[in-house]
Amino acid sequence: MENNTVPIAPISLDTNTISNKKIKKADLLPNPESQLDSMEMKETPISDSSILFRDLSDTASKKESIIRLIDKLDVETNLRYQRTEEDTYCNVYSYDYCYFSKVYLPTVWWTAESLEKLEQGQDVEAVFEETVDRIYSSALHDWFPEWGGDFGWEPIASVDEIQNKVNANGGIGIICAKRREKGLSGHIVPVVPETALHKAYRENGVVVYPLQSQAGKLNYNYFSEVRKDWWNDELYSSYVLYYHP
Repeated sequence: MENNTVPIAPISLDTNTISNKKIKKADLLPNPESQLDSMEMKETPISDSSILFRDLSDTASKKESIIRLIDKLDVETNLRYQRTEEDTYCNVYSYDYCYFSKVYLPTVWWTAESLEKLEQGQDVEAVFEETVDRIYSSALHDWFPEWGGDFGWEPIASVDEIQNKVNANGGIGIICAKRREKGLSGHIVPVVPETALHKAYRENGVVVYPLQSQAGKLNYNYFSEVRKDWWNDELYSSYVLYYHP
């Protein structure tokens, strides 16, 4: 990525301990208006029975179904993920990618009041803009170390390690960077399994730029070297790497 500065260290893994809090998912139900060819209802899961979930039978089926999912979501062309004058949709694409991979990543999250009630053992229903609100990429950067462990996410030390784990196990990798300027968008991107046609970029056998898939100012079904180490850009104060089997 252009205008890179001195690389930013990832957030310390010491802060990424598994939480003892037991908070349930902030799930909204699929909505008929939530579609790949629509800009509506991005806060809910896509309602489309033709989108197949990740097949968890074995490593090969996981990786094959992820390739099919990337092709089906087709972030480069589907309307749901296209940037507008006001916004980009890295968080929406990452949510959809995780949702159909059978991994929990929030697109909405509990309000402070709802969290307090849940921690007290009260039952709270997810109601959009009442008990839950949208969660964006900079907030997701903070969500991972605080809540990710409750939903099976584990911190990873390097992009080389996360690419190798995704390749070896057909799991889900995430890079999430927090914007330095408060109130502006960070960025979140899935790290995806390498294919015969699409590869990570390595130097001396070590992954420097993993294979990724993103919505953003530019959308890519697959990319690696074209955006370099974007997570080290001066726009961001820190980043986290997380993996889910």
